[in-house]
Amino acid sequence: MFAETLRKVVDNVDGGIAAVIMGLDGIPVETYVRQQDRVDVNTVAMEFSFILTQVRKAGDSLAVGNLEEFSVKAQRLTLVCRMISPQYFVAIAMAPEGNFGKARYLARLATPTLVAQL
Repeated sequence: MFAETLRKVVDNVDGGIAAVIMGLDGIPVETYVRQQDRVDVNTVAMEFSFILTQVRKAGDSLAVGNLEEFSVKAQRLTLVCRMISPQYFVAIAMAPEGNFGKARYLARLATPTLVAQL
């Protein structure tokens, strides 16, 4: 049920590689991979789930509000993570030259659909 929404996001982003819905506990709920050879998106998202948890805690202690989005641009990968509930996030992995803005936009648009499916 989540797979179709993830597929639409990844396939409509230039440079899109994969997307995963994951809990902050590091357990994946659903994954869609367009380019198998680029990256293991489950492992990447699992590692970043810990960082998201730490960023949420920092935000709480600083009283800046809830974490909505977190992005990482590395040499071989750009990752856009968007919270879809207090315990779950969607992560879109793309090539560094991918369309970062469109990935953010499509993740935001997909959030209500993903929340309804949780």
